Amino acid sequence: MTADIIRLANEYGRYGYRRIAALLKSEGWTVNVKRVERIWRREGLKVQQKQPKKGRLWLNDGSCVRLRPEYTDHVWSYDFVESRTHDGRKFRMLNVIDEFTRACTIEKWS
Repeated sequence: MTADIIRLANEYGRYGYRRIAALLKSEGWTVNVKRVERIWRREGLKVQQKQPKKGRLWLNDGSCVRLRPEYTDHVWSYDFVESRTHDGRKFRMLNVIDEFTRACTIEKWS
């Protein structure tokens, strides 16, 4: 049974011990989920981590198009930054960068 559990765990990498127990039952084994869990832990089996999805900047319908800068002042990027001073007061900053020259166009703080 241990060999079958290991085989199924390798074949179905994202399945946990409960699903493996269901697969064993469908293959004809008379098995309890707790027993599969004990064997699972004893063999050091783990479920593979799920790969994170890449964030998309736009939808496929073309609702937002990311422009490539072709000349100065064509595309700007901005970022709000918030921090605290050494005496605990809040400090906010707005940075605006020209994407073509990569120079800081505007820098404001309050």
